[in-house]
Amino acid sequence: MKSEVYIKDGMTRGGRLIKNSADIFLAAVFMILSTPLWIIIYIAIKKEDNGPVLYKQERIGKFGRPFYILKFRSMKIDAEQNGPRLYKAGVDERMTKVGKFLREHHLDELPQLINVLKGDMSFVGPRPERQYYIEKIMEIDDRYPCLYQVKPGVTSYATLYHGYCDTVEKMVKRLRVDLLYIRRRSLWTDIKIAFATVFRVSRGTKF
Repeated sequence: MKSEVYIKDGMTRGGRLIKNSADIFLAAVFMILSTPLWIIIYIAIKKEDNGPVLYKQERIGKFGRPFYILKFRSMKIDAEQNGPRLYKAGVDERMTKVGKFLREHHLDELPQLINVLKGDMSFVGPRPERQYYIEKIMEIDDRYPCLYQVKPGVTSYATLYHGYCDTVEKMVKRLRVDLLYIRRRSLWTDIKIAFATVFRVSRGTKF
């Protein structure tokens, strides 16, 4: 599919300023409140295999600039020694025991609070992807660069209601939902997505 490389952002300039300020403030607050949890996760990962606690991976963010997304390591150290490979929820043999628990409860995403504080990400926005998969997505739908207009997010409408993408075809569907989100986004939309995410995670919902 060939189409536009720019779409109109539904959020006002004032809304974007409030969103950016709220991101930094809330990330700082959540970092402080979750400190005991970080310590527990650190000990659990170290006790299992004594490997690195944090895992970083290059993703593409706003303006098409690369950055390193941070997560608690949930896979074996050599998980991608044979190249990029998508995570298969529940059946991926690369997962560690601790990592499987972290993934199922979305706790591996906690270090992305650092990405939000640094300004690489927002709490709500399209999930950032690796260049390797962006190129595969663009073979089917070349509108992916439209997502570079906004900061990528820790959570998104597409992830919340369409689940984790374990195939390129699902990634293309997610792209189309993300494009619709950008056109229609507002502070109220982001607030609803954020609260829906907290509600689902607190209930143990898998997505």
